[in-house]
Amino acid sequence: MEQLSILDLDEDALIQHATKVLEKRLRYRTVQVQPIQSPADARRLAALRLAGYEHEVFAVFFLDNRHRLLAFEEMFRGTIDSASVHPREVVKEALARNAAAVILAHNHPSGVAEPSSADERITRRLREALALVDIRLLDHLVVGEEVVSMAERGLV
Repeated sequence: MEQLSILDLDEDALIQHATKVLEKRLRYRTVQVQPIQSPADARRLAALRLAGYEHEVFAVFFLDNRHRLLAFEEMFRGTIDSASVHPREVVKEALARNAAAVILAHNHPSGVAEPSSADERITRRLREALALVDIRLLDHLVVGEEVVSMAERGLV
């Protein structure tokens, strides 16, 4: 059987392969459990998963109490400039996965990763809703041509 080289893959296949490798490294209950140790770890996965969309996608990293990845779920799909996010659904999914913490992530198809006032409002609403059930909101990442951490900007 002929072995495939990374050089033989097109860009989309290469990104898909890299995403699978990164998810495998971060996946909960694998042989080598790797916690998400820094915003850079979360940024890489969010960028790989969300950067290519032409519409907004709102996703959530569900983490255990040691910040190991339980799941990465694309929860809401929107239009070219917005997505409706329902805090109740995020809380429900977090409880179903027994998550102790979450990292939110969404893309801006325009490529401009600057958080909007709507991004700040939904982050506050989600933080408050999750806090009611003792789930920590660690960060909200905005993916564009770069990835902006709202926690690093003091907005979480």
